[in-house]
This record gives sequence, C-alpha cells and structure tokens, in this order.
Amino acid sequence: MEQQNYGNHRKMDPGYHYLLTLLTLLFLVGSLVYLGMSLAKGERIFEAVLFVLGSLIACVHFLKLRVYALKAQDRAIFAEESLRHYLITGQRADSRLTIKQIIALRFASDEELAALSTKTVNENLNPDDIKKAITHWKADHNRL
Repeated sequence: MEQQNYGNHRKMDPGYHYLLTLLTLLFLVGSLVYLGMSLAKGERIFEAVLFVLGSLIACVHFLKLRVYALKAQDRAIFAEESLRHYLITGQRADSRLTIKQIIALRFASDEELAALSTKTVNENLNPDDIKKAITHWKADHNRL
C-alpha cells in the first residue's frame, strides 16, 4: 500500500462519490424535465410531481447518509485520539481543541502529537494547516 501523506490522504468511494452522485442528480434532473413536459401538455401532472418529490427525497437521503456516517466516524476518531493523547502525555487533550482539529491531529505520529496539539491550541491552526505541519505521517486508511 502506498505511503500515506498530506497529498494523498483523501479517499473516495467511486460507487458512492461518483456513481450514486451522478444517478441521484440524473433522477432529479429527469424528474424536473418530466414535470416541465407534463405542465406544458397539461397532463400527468400528479405523476410528475410525485417523481420530483421522490427525487428530492433521494437527494436529501443521499446527503444525510453521508453526514450521518461522517458524524459517527468523527465520534470514533475523537474517542480514539483522546485516549491516544492521554496515553502519550498522561493528560487529557486541551478542551479548546475542536473536533475538526482533533480529527486532523490523528495523522500526527506519537512523537509529535503533544507538541502539535499545543501548537494547534496556541496558534488556533485550522485542520489543513495541522496536516501540513505534520512531519511524520501516521496513516489512516479506514476513513472515506
């Protein structure tokens, strides 16, 4: 497996990110076209409205599905990284660290975690800057 770093750490699931996105958008566009044609002809309007409603439901479901999965992963990462910080330093992580900062800090090696956590709090680093500051990358191949 390729060594993970800042440049290649983002992962995409082609079935979800490309195929399902495309199909959901096609469903929405197709249903809107069908509604437009139905309104122009003055027939099958009820069915067309149902198709639009169904496509909107699919779009909301598509977006919420991703948000819920990310929130569950965020909670797991927060728990794991809080424990790791405690095991390395003997202290709880600074309460001023945001969940997004902690998620970015998961890529830091054990040797640089404490110092980078302190720097993050002192300089209020954003997640992207945290990842760029990491010198010894700890891979995470599980998150999409």
